[in-house]
Amino acid sequence: MLGIVFTEFSEMVEDAFSPEMLDQIIDDCALDNDGAFTAVGAYDHETMLALVGALSARTGMSVEALEQAFGTHLFKQFQTRYGSFFEGVHSAFDMLKRIEDHIHFEVKKLYPNAELPHFSWTEDGQGRLHLSYRSVRPFAPLAGGLIAGCIAHFGEDITMEEVPDGEDPAFATTFILTKG
Repeated sequence: MLGIVFTEFSEMVEDAFSPEMLDQIIDDCALDNDGAFTAVGAYDHETMLALVGALSARTGMSVEALEQAFGTHLFKQFQTRYGSFFEGVHSAFDMLKRIEDHIHFEVKKLYPNAELPHFSWTEDGQGRLHLSYRSVRPFAPLAGGLIAGCIAHFGEDITMEEVPDGEDPAFATTFILTKG
């Protein structure tokens, strides 16, 4: 996983909980790098799963809820850091339809070795966008948080339903977004 994901997770933990909590979960995980992540580095996704699991154990919050909260945090950070992705985009649907062909395309330019999840979408003509998430990593709740952050950014009345696409919805989920 991209290092920026780890540095942003660390920032979220410090902001939402405390710097001490971040130190505690790093200690709980006995990381080889002692939690010294760099934005330009690359790290095993199992490390992120361990950190989120440790945070869940310490806070009593579910792993899914923590991943969703992190996704929302991450969207805000992407908005700040990568404002060019938002130029000319006026709705959540428009932004979400750009993930695969525009945003991930640009990410691959910056990080050629990045292994990104796959997103595809369809619209049904009834004010609904079906956004499918597929990945070799179990981070659909994180994707759900990013989507929620996108909806909040545009301030639209959109509800989100998650439909599992397989045995483990963390790897494959369709998000059905309905305009209110």
